[in-house]
Amino acid sequence: MLKNKSYIGISFIILLFGIYAVPKIITRIQNGDVVKGERLDNVSNTQTNDGKLQKIGPAPKFELTDQNNKTITNADYKGKVYVLEFFFSTCPSICPIMNKSMIGIQNQFFGNPNFGIVSITIDPEHDTAEVLKAHAEALGVKSSNWHFLTGDKKYIYDLANKGFNLYAGENSKVNGGFEHSGLFALIDKNGNIRCRKDDYGNPILYYDGLEKAGVKAIQQDIAILLRE
Repeated sequence: MLKNKSYIGISFIILLFGIYAVPKIITRIQNGDVVKGERLDNVSNTQTNDGKLQKIGPAPKFELTDQNNKTITNADYKGKVYVLEFFFSTCPSICPIMNKSMIGIQNQFFGNPNFGIVSITIDPEHDTAEVLKAHAEALGVKSSNWHFLTGDKKYIYDLANKGFNLYAGENSKVNGGFEHSGLFALIDKNGNIRCRKDDYGNPILYYDGLEKAGVKAIQQDIAILLRE
């Protein structure tokens, strides 16, 4: 009799978990919020900040062309704190949310010469310098330190998937034809990837550009790095 009650109790707990968690998982999949890669499996929405940001390691080097047809490299951000993302201009799903988040970050630190943003397209065949310039203007970009970058597709995909391990891929079955993570990388003045820890003391690695909590967290941590 007691064993039967235990089974009933366990079944009830599993049912409650399914009711709470499964709809959230389905919603993120339907919204195109795709996060892949061993490094990204550790990204947590539960974040803490004790004022000491973790140093993950040097950010990958890059050399690409911006919206003004100017060659931009990681060296152009030396001495600057910057946020980096992968996106594409025709993205119908998560990019509009990411755009809004990044504009908010730009506005908070606008006028600070030691802060910048890097937006790298994962659809370089469409997103030429001219297209990216029009896209930046439509978004309301006003910072001279915000560069929208394009270049060779293989180079960009290697940079995303092997360099930063921020997933990006082509998929004809999804809306828009491309998948990417929606995460933002934070790089300090010395070119190192930095982040806060989660509640278990593990580095979160990257910040969720789709959630208010993630955007608030990266804004707080940008301010910390600017003071270093």
